[in-house]
Amino acid sequence: MFRSLVAEVPSLFKKGSLRSAKNYATEAKFETKPYKLHNLETGPPTSATVSRDQAIELYKQMQIIRRLETSAGNLYKEKIVRGFCHLYSGQEACACGMKSAMRPQDNIISAYRVHGWTYLMGVPPKGVLSELTGKQGGCARGKGGSMHMYAPNFYGGNGIVGAQVPLGAGVALACQYKGNKGVCLALYGDGASNQGQIFEAYNIAHLWKLPCIFVCENNGYGMGTSAARSSCNTNYFQRGDVLPGIWVDGMDVIAVKLATEFAIDYVLNKGPLVMEVCTYRYSGHSMSDPGTSYRTRDEVQEVRQTRDPISSFKDKIIAAGLVTADEIKKMDGEIKKEVDEATKSAKADTEIGLPELTTDVYSKNLDGDIRGSNPISWLKHSSLNRAVNL
Repeated sequence: MFRSLVAEVPSLFKKGSLRSAKNYATEAKFETKPYKLHNLETGPPTSATVSRDQAIELYKQMQIIRRLETSAGNLYKEKIVRGFCHLYSGQEACACGMKSAMRPQDNIISAYRVHGWTYLMGVPPKGVLSELTGKQGGCARGKGGSMHMYAPNFYGGNGIVGAQVPLGAGVALACQYKGNKGVCLALYGDGASNQGQIFEAYNIAHLWKLPCIFVCENNGYGMGTSAARSSCNTNYFQRGDVLPGIWVDGMDVIAVKLATEFAIDYVLNKGPLVMEVCTYRYSGHSMSDPGTSYRTRDEVQEVRQTRDPISSFKDKIIAAGLVTADEIKKMDGEIKKEVDEATKSAKADTEIGLPELTTDVYSKNLDGDIRGSNPISWLKHSSLNRAVNL
């Protein structure tokens, strides 16, 4: 009996993975691409041990975001989603990697490509899709739409290019003032990187040693202009001047997680840091942009085939024995069903009534009227205390 047990022990270990009695790996070690550093002597680790549960959670999160965006795109084409609609497909590893490193007291503010972030910060798929379609079941009761979604510790998508960055510095200042050891991740794109207010935010954050991580999600194109045509320095992680910076492979969810963990520890002890996550968007800038006039279809297809964050991660965790192909197939089916049901529910949802349109604009109203609404006298402010569904 003892001899047979000893003989089985080596089979429990394979490629650095710890095998369970059920013949799947309980954990595995993964390597990342080297980081590029600016004003830093040391950077994040380039390897991490990931548990089976962590791997499954990260895969599910990325796949749900991908499905959400597919549904959002279809709803827009059906003219059920109106106005702007910016999809995150291709960038899932950025949000999921950052969120997996965040602690309960940490915060995030971003631009308008935020359907996935809204889900990650606690809003279920139905709440995201109902907000997209302008229905009362949405996270902002249908008043915000695609660009203005909110959740606890999530200060929303913001429509004015780059304007969320100084707001993020303000959130970091609030963390510092309250002494809660929280940080703020202030996200912006390469298209917003040349905004003067971003450099002003760098400056004051450095002077006050604010716990702010300035994150440039570099997806290669600001609207229809490539980074090389819009920026004299495309090394966005270096553009904080004296602020330290890190370049991260934004298509690798583990690399983003490790870099964010490092950044959180750094900003809590030494002040702000700039992090560039190098990623790619499959869709155009928004749904009104086919995305093919400034890049070729072959370019997009090559990224999908060679660098897709979900497919790459799936291949890694299957090869490491953390999950099986059958388990992945089952998860994919469950996720599709969940998002399909949320889509159906969002379509069947109703809009808020007309009287609610002007409620809860202010937390403490001092005037009575909605600012800037005169002479439309019926736009009176009132509070129902239900501006968001949480």
